[in-house]
Amino acid sequence: MPAIYIDKSRQIAPVDPRIYSGFTEHVGRCIYGGIYEPDNKHGLSDPNTGLRKDVLSVLKSLSVPIFRYPGGNFVSNYRWQDGIGPKEHRPRRPELAWLTEESNQFGTDEFMTFCREMNAEPYICLNMGTGTLKDALAWLEYCNSSANTYYANLRRKNGHEEPYHVKYWSLGNEVWGPWQVGQMTAEDYSKKAYQWAKALKLLDPSIKLISCGETGYADWDRVVLKKLAPVVDFHSIHIYTVSQGDHAINVMGPAAAEKAIEITKSLTDLALIEAGLDKEIPVCFDEWNVWDPVRAPGEKGAEERYDLSDALAVASWLNVFVRKADVVKIACIAQSVNVISPIITSPTGLYKQTTFYPLHLFSTLMHGTSLSVHVESPVYEGKTVPSFVKDLSPKGKEVGGSRDLRKWIDVSAVFLEPLSEIRVAIVNRHPTDDFEVPILFGPRTEIVGGKVKVYEVYSDHLEDTNGFEADGGEKVKTAKKEVDLVEEGKDGIKYEVKKHSFQVLVFQTKA
Repeated sequence: MPAIYIDKSRQIAPVDPRIYSGFTEHVGRCIYGGIYEPDNKHGLSDPNTGLRKDVLSVLKSLSVPIFRYPGGNFVSNYRWQDGIGPKEHRPRRPELAWLTEESNQFGTDEFMTFCREMNAEPYICLNMGTGTLKDALAWLEYCNSSANTYYANLRRKNGHEEPYHVKYWSLGNEVWGPWQVGQMTAEDYSKKAYQWAKALKLLDPSIKLISCGETGYADWDRVVLKKLAPVVDFHSIHIYTVSQGDHAINVMGPAAAEKAIEITKSLTDLALIEAGLDKEIPVCFDEWNVWDPVRAPGEKGAEERYDLSDALAVASWLNVFVRKADVVKIACIAQSVNVISPIITSPTGLYKQTTFYPLHLFSTLMHGTSLSVHVESPVYEGKTVPSFVKDLSPKGKEVGGSRDLRKWIDVSAVFLEPLSEIRVAIVNRHPTDDFEVPILFGPRTEIVGGKVKVYEVYSDHLEDTNGFEADGGEKVKTAKKEVDLVEEGKDGIKYEVKKHSFQVLVFQTKA
């Protein structure tokens, strides 16, 4: 039988709000027809900015702290100078990442306006494909400089007197990938990125630089960290998990991310020790999501139609980030609108996909200090993607110990000291079985009796999807309720966790 053990004194690290960040790339309808639609004929766009007011309202409800831009693969053939100045003078260019055309009607200044409207920090990814160090320095000067110099004055000429103070800059995107314009070996990338980092920090020492990693468990990451540890502040990794039409493969995939984070931490520690550096290089997991490129090809806009199974996979992803709060300080779901996104728009409105609801519950509820939670649970022992996930649990054991990453019951927990609350995020990933789960609190954790608040994401069928009203509306959403606590004893507080469901339970503790 599953069981959850929690002790509020067993603390991991504060949960960084930046793990609930977003990503906006010039691909499909993420920007044009998503965030930005100045010619919308239904009054949905702000006439001054061209930004979709309904999209901004929904994104604001997620309290997104950072948005990454403009890619993604797009950036490796992007000339940022094309996207500034009078709209009528901006050139239309061939776009090589997704084999389309780029109008450049949305560029740096429009993105900064979007971030300001969202009360979010901008994060810019630099072009290390066709771009030069001179281009990168010019972009940094345009965004951050208050000097009497060319690009700072060009920003002022374009109507933006004050610097944008962009803090986060990444040194390229997926430079290791054969699909990338300007692909390099790890050694060549490291040499180039090291010189870029030195120059960028000479121009603005206050910025935070992010090295381009791979999955975190690739040799690329080892080589890059060894060289760039002295000059970077974060290390980026990317992983997408896939469903392949199989629910268990879908929800167990995030275990790969948990292992990747642990390996990245070891590689980072090794690089810092060898360099004799007294600093930290946290993980910036700046692309993650459920994405099946066969089901939703990137060159066709990557508009996934997510179901309940995908929502449970996203909840499992977010559990990983909370459990790894000591290592992961930034994470960006890819992407924010339309493209493998929790929000889908049309010219007349939008709807929230199934994946919106776990993201919303985590971003609004799962803050505070991450707690070390011990979970006993039956484990899944079938096929996994990636295949190494199948080796992360001891074989032949029905009940998983603390190191098992394929438990049907997946949990993270936080303690909010000012409110004296413990919040527990529980995913029952089993397709058919309900579980009565005892929640046992540690000897120094006294739960106040009465009711527990429950925020639950559930629907009858794993295949249930959301859509516009004409397509059946939103079948999967959050239900709020209060549940009477069963008296806590040696068997703990028992909670009935429905099959294929996600919930956040809010417990009140004594101050």
